[in-house]
Amino acid sequence: MNIDIPEGKDPIGYVWGEMVPGIGTAAAAMSLAVYQHTTLGLREFEAARLRIAQINGCLFCLDWRTERDGRKVEDDFPDAVTRWRTTDALDDRARLAAEYAERYALDHHGLDEEFWSRMAAHYSQVEIVELTMSIGAWLAFGRLNRVLGLDAMCVLPKI
Repeated sequence: MNIDIPEGKDPIGYVWGEMVPGIGTAAAAMSLAVYQHTTLGLREFEAARLRIAQINGCLFCLDWRTERDGRKVEDDFPDAVTRWRTTDALDDRARLAAEYAERYALDHHGLDEEFWSRMAAHYSQVEIVELTMSIGAWLAFGRLNRVLGLDAMCVLPKI
């Protein structure tokens, strides 16, 4: 871990809540809002989230599976997300979500008109904004946890 945590303190609670409460508490609320208020389907949500987790290398995020109404994506879904270009396991929306997450994280200047035409054919403008905010949150907070070495200790509260 790259941050000193006092004995007996929860690393996530300490870093996110106690060290910078004016920022960390708001960041935690944003992170939870992505899960609590999403209107996106589970598969496209998880395709984007997992692709960012794969890029960030966040151990917790790679292991986490979002659950909705007692359902989670299948066990081999992360492998399909890794192979989003060639797999038949993703529908068009999930494939685009994985592609968007990857390009957002690695080549946001390369999001061209052809890409946006495909997005507009499969997502409403509201969904595009929601997906964009979600990807931004996962990129920032997953990377923060990975860089600081918190990802091996991260536990999200029940939502």
